[in-house]
Amino acid sequence: MKKPEGYIFQMALLLVILLLVSCAGLQEQQCPPSSQNLPDCPPLNAVDDEAINKLYVSRTWIPPRMQTIDPIVMGEDANIPVNKALAKLIGPTFDDALTSLAVKIWMIENAQHTVDVTYFIFKRDRVGYALLGALCNAVRRGVDVRIMVDSLGSLHPSHDELRSLETCANEAGFMRNAKGEVTTKKARVQTVIFNALSKFQFNRRSHDKLLVVDGSFPDKAVVITGGRNVALDYYGIKEDGSQDPDAFRDLEILVRTNHAGQGESASVGAVSEAYYSLLFLHKGNKRIYPLEDDIEDVYPISEVYSDERNKGQESLAFVKSLPEINERLEGMPLYMSEGLRHSELRLSHQLSNLTTTEVTTKALDNRERNPNSIMYLINKIAEKRLEEGVTGGTVRMVSPYIFTYRYYNEEGDIVFDEAKEILKLLRDNPDITLEVVTNSVMTGDNIFTQAIIDIDMVPRLLLTPELQEAWRSDLQTGELNPQVVESEEWKKLINHPQIFIYETGKLDSVQLGGGKHYGKLHAKFILGEQVGFIGTSNFDYRSNLYNSELGFFFRSPELRKDLLENYEWLKNNSYRWGTPEWLQMRKDLMEADTNKSGPVRNQRSIYKIIKAFGLEYLM
Repeated sequence: MKKPEGYIFQMALLLVILLLVSCAGLQEQQCPPSSQNLPDCPPLNAVDDEAINKLYVSRTWIPPRMQTIDPIVMGEDANIPVNKALAKLIGPTFDDALTSLAVKIWMIENAQHTVDVTYFIFKRDRVGYALLGALCNAVRRGVDVRIMVDSLGSLHPSHDELRSLETCANEAGFMRNAKGEVTTKKARVQTVIFNALSKFQFNRRSHDKLLVVDGSFPDKAVVITGGRNVALDYYGIKEDGSQDPDAFRDLEILVRTNHAGQGESASVGAVSEAYYSLLFLHKGNKRIYPLEDDIEDVYPISEVYSDERNKGQESLAFVKSLPEINERLEGMPLYMSEGLRHSELRLSHQLSNLTTTEVTTKALDNRERNPNSIMYLINKIAEKRLEEGVTGGTVRMVSPYIFTYRYYNEEGDIVFDEAKEILKLLRDNPDITLEVVTNSVMTGDNIFTQAIIDIDMVPRLLLTPELQEAWRSDLQTGELNPQVVESEEWKKLINHPQIFIYETGKLDSVQLGGGKHYGKLHAKFILGEQVGFIGTSNFDYRSNLYNSELGFFFRSPELRKDLLENYEWLKNNSYRWGTPEWLQMRKDLMEADTNKSGPVRNQRSIYKIIKAFGLEYLM
C-alpha cells in the first residue's frame, strides 16, 4: 500500500536523524538498578517509552562535522503533504497584537511535551525575557525545549539570556508520553545561533518566525507563524506596559490539527516540527552553552545566570499582570477552540536560499531547484490557473518591502523582468486585477527599501519610460512639478484599471499634526480567489534569494474571508500611489519637523546610490 505523503516526509526525516545520531555516538548517563536517586536519573516509576525515545533522538542537536547528510537538501527533496487543519488569523490591530503575545505565553505554559522556538529578532526586552521565563518553567515541568535565533537579527556579544535558559535544564523534569506517564528521558534546553557570524556566512539569514508546541502529538499540537518577531514593538506595548501606538502592524496564522480525515498522514504539527529540525541542523549553526569555565574565575557563574533567570521570571510575571494580557490569558482556552476555520494547509519554505550559489545570475534556476519554495509554488499555482482557463479575479498582496524583480545573467543582460511580465499578463488577461498594500514614507521603517518601492518598483508598473525619468529626476522637476503630477497623462496612468498600489498612512496622522496613529506595516500575505499564503517572506530580493523563510499556503473559503477583512482594513488606512492625497501626504511630511522629513526629501538620492552600487539585492 502506498504511504501518504506526510508519512514519507516524517519517516524519512526520522531515519536521517537516527543515522546522524548514531554517527555522532550519542551517549546518555546510565542509571543502574536501585540508583534512581542519582542526579539526572528518572524516578522508579518512569516508563521506557519507545515513541518518546525516538522523538528525543530526532530532536537532538548534531554537530555539523558529524553530519553525513545535508538537511537543506533533504528539505528540498521532502514530499510535504497538504494537511487538513484548523486555523485562525491574528491580525494587524493593536488588540490583535496583545492577543498574539497572550497566545505565545499560553502555548508555552500549556506545552506538555515539546516546544520549538525560532525568531529572526529575539530582543532582550520585557517580551523576550517573559518568553524566556515561560520556557524555563516549561523545561522544569519536563518539556523538551529547542530555541534558535538568527545571529544578525538577534545580534548580541554574549547571549547570556539564552545561556541562562540552558541552566534551567539543571532542574528539568522528565518528559511524559502520550498517556501522560513520566518517561526515562529528561527534558533539555538546546540553544542554537543560526548561521553564527563566526562561520562567516553574513548574508544568509533565518528570517523564520515559528513557534511549535507538542508538534508530534496531533491532539495537542499548536503552531503559529507570520510576521511578528519577539520584541516589544511587535505587540504594541512599551517597557513599562503602556501602549505603543506606533508599533508594527502585523499578521499571523494560528494552526491546530483537524482530526477528521487525518488518517496516516503526518499532522500539521509534525510537519512543522520536522521543518524546524532541518533548520536546526543547518551546518552554519552554532550550539551555545553556559560559559562556566570562562566566567567562573571572574564572576560567580551562579550569580550571572541566576540574575538572567530572575529577569525572565520577573518579566513574565509583569507581562501577565497587565490587565489586557491577563484578561486574554483567562479567556485563552475558549479563544484556542472557537473561530477556527477548516482549512487545507501546505507548509512551504526557502531552505535552498541558505546554500545556493550564483544567487542573482541563476535566480530562476535556483527557484526550480526547490519545489517546496514559496516562489516556486506561487508560480505553479498561477500557471495551473491559466492552464485551466481561470483567468479572472483579483490577486491581493501585502508586504512592507515588496519589490518587482530584475535578474541579470553573467554578461549583465536582463533575463527576467517581473514588472514587464506582470504587465504582459494583465494585457493578455484584462479580467485580472492586482492589488498591493505596502508602506509609505510615513509608515516604513526602512528608508532604503522604501526608496526602491517609490522610485523604482511602482513607476515601472504604472508610468511610461518618459514619466519614470521625470519622476526620478529630482523634486523640483519631478514630484513637485505640476506639469508632471497634475498632467492628464499622469492621472490616467496612476488610475490603471488593473493595478492598484496602496501605501499606508494618511493626512490625519499624528506625524502631520492629526490625531491618528498608523504604525508600521509589517504583515506579509497573498490572497487569491481560492488559495492564499501567510508567512514570513517580504517578497523582496533578500527573501527570495538569501533568507530562510516559511509560511503556509491555504485553501479555505472561511479563512479567505477573514483575511480579506484584514486586507480591507489595511487598504482603508492607505492612499493609492500617485493620487493627490498621497502626493500631499509626502509634501506635508517633507515640510514637517520629523525624522521622516529628511529621508523623503532625499529619497531619489538614496535610490540612485543603491542602484549605482548594486545594493538592491541586499536590502
